[in-house]
Amino acid sequence: MKKFTQEQVDQLNSKIKTTNEALQWVSDNLHPRVAKASSFGAEDTVIMDIMLKINPKFRFFTLDTGRLPQETYDIMDIVRKKYNITIEVLFPDTKEVEDMVKEKGINLFYESVENRKLCCEIRKVHPINRMLSTLDGWITGLRRDQTEVRKDACIFQIDHGHDGILKINPIIDWTWDQIQDYIKKNNLPYNSLLDKGYPSIGCEPCTRAIKPG
Repeated sequence: MKKFTQEQVDQLNSKIKTTNEALQWVSDNLHPRVAKASSFGAEDTVIMDIMLKINPKFRFFTLDTGRLPQETYDIMDIVRKKYNITIEVLFPDTKEVEDMVKEKGINLFYESVENRKLCCEIRKVHPINRMLSTLDGWITGLRRDQTEVRKDACIFQIDHGHDGILKINPIIDWTWDQIQDYIKKNNLPYNSLLDKGYPSIGCEPCTRAIKPG
């Protein structure tokens, strides 16, 4: 596994400033042990489009928790066919899910915050951890203006939560308007739930639309 020091990451951030530069560097230095995580939101489809223009063999993965809305399955297939690519679909461990449901019930997440965290741990965290343990880096759709916590984030970061692999945030300095403009100019598909007021895409029982205002 390729590891980077903080000094190396700082050097990367000092010389690489644009999305295309970052993804070209990733293609040259990390492929094929790097992949883009996607839930097929607006940011995801923008990055995927740019990535495939740089390297048609870039890898992509998504997570099927078993509780996704139909719209997510639909866009997954649309993107796969549009680009003629393979999308690696991660699934939770069957026995872990069976044991959880047997003990807590099928809709345990409605009963307590603790149960919701357990469900996320088994359906999301564990599969992603297994995937990331095989990579030297992973690509996200994070942007600085999404939350206060991300305001100081950089393009390149060491992901201390995943054994120190490289975390690449190629559109970290993009605005929402830039994302929308790119989608319109390039006629990109994206998860239709975003047009129904869903700010983020997750499991169907735990994802809610937000009314304007």
